[in-house]
Amino acid sequence: QVQLVESGGGLVQPGGSLRLSCAASGSIFSINAMGWYRQAPGKQREYVATITSRGSTNYADSVKGRFTISRDNAKNTVYLQMNSLNSEDTAVYYCNAIVTTMTSVPSDYWGQGTQVTVSS
Repeated sequence: QVQLVESGGGLVQPGGSLRLSCAASGSIFSINAMGWYRQAPGKQREYVATITSRGSTNYADSVKGRFTISRDNAKNTVYLQMNSLNSEDTAVYYCNAIVTTMTSVPSDYWGQGTQVTVSS
């Protein structure tokens, strides 16, 4: 019904930047909040940032001032600009969206994840 496809991950040196993208497709009627979560090796998945359909944003304390979430509602796409990356940002980053389809109530959808590795 709904697919979320992330892109933009990769290997970056400490202090560097990356921009993640996540495009939603399928039988979408509307998208409420979109966001990013991450999971480091041996750790639980943790919240990174969210953005509402009206553009209100929220961030985890660990990324405030370094990461910026944005979205293009016309493209059903959410972005995560990550600056000043450090080794603790190494993780698989997952896109999340609350989507109302043509035939269902708002539901949670997840992308497949994209690896971000910060290393020299």
